[in-house]
Amino acid sequence: MKEFTKETLSNYDGKNGRPAYIAVNGIVYDVTNNSHWINGEHHGMRAGRDVSFDLTNTSPHGEKVLVHVNQVGTYH
Repeated sequence: MKEFTKETLSNYDGKNGRPAYIAVNGIVYDVTNNSHWINGEHHGMRAGRDVSFDLTNTSPHGEKVLVHVNQVGTYH
């Protein structure tokens, strides 16, 4: 799996045809074709970033929904 940093992850923001990736607790997920992530955004969260805090603290479903999302790398 590919290793991502804050800088490299930011290139995957889902804008202008780019893939949409998010980092959660050290794992990077591809949400590009996820119907809940339109143009790299989902309820105030934006792709290309570490969304661990928002997903675990403000999301009603938490990270359990990520079990169905493809992992593409790790985040450091």
